[in-house]
Amino acid sequence: DALNVLQEDKHVLFSAHGVPKSYIDAGDPYQEQIQKCVDAIGEQLPLENDRIHLSYQSRVGPIEWLRPYTDDVLPDLGQKGIKNLVVVPISFVSEHIETLEEIDIEYRELAEENGISNWRRCPALNTDEGFIEDMADLVMDALSEPATTVTEACVANNCEIETQPFDERMGMVTSLETNTAINREDKSNDEKDDVKSMITAELLNGRLAMMGVAGTMLLELLNGKSLLRLFGMM
Repeated sequence: DALNVLQEDKHVLFSAHGVPKSYIDAGDPYQEQIQKCVDAIGEQLPLENDRIHLSYQSRVGPIEWLRPYTDDVLPDLGQKGIKNLVVVPISFVSEHIETLEEIDIEYRELAEENGISNWRRCPALNTDEGFIEDMADLVMDALSEPATTVTEACVANNCEIETQPFDERMGMVTSLETNTAINREDKSNDEKDDVKSMITAELLNGRLAMMGVAGTMLLELLNGKSLLRLFGMM
């Protein structure tokens, strides 16, 4: 419907939730699944492939996430002279802050600043009847099958099974223990440095997120109102 409203020279941008690139490098099939989903939907659209785009949003912290980032793609599309754009929140099943605020407000402003004047956003699936029925079928199928262990699920999804203990991967051991654990692996010195950097970055990423949540709760507690009301956004 959104495509029918727009004029000629229509483009579609699928904006998926990003994840750290290290997850994909470790074998997570998420990126491949998103690409297959976009390709399948694209086949049903009356558009050429060069008018269908995919990007990733909602990254936080200092580590690299899946690229291209949505806030990089929008200026690029604007610089190419694209005026009519439909944004699809792929991988988001319901409306929430990352669709209502990040896409509808922040990304729309960024698009308009870069010349994309005719903006449309497809709604999330929410309570769409077909989506709810498919979810119910998946639940019923799962209930009728034997329980699956984490290892079996990883094997079924072609994930690399991580043998290093969780506390070592998250950096929650002494530096001596971490070095000992890493040295047990048959990796080159460069690979060891990459592992250490990833552990440090992901640990920092988690701590920054926790500090943000704690800071928000403290401000709301001290002021007796939500941050949105505090800054006049509601």
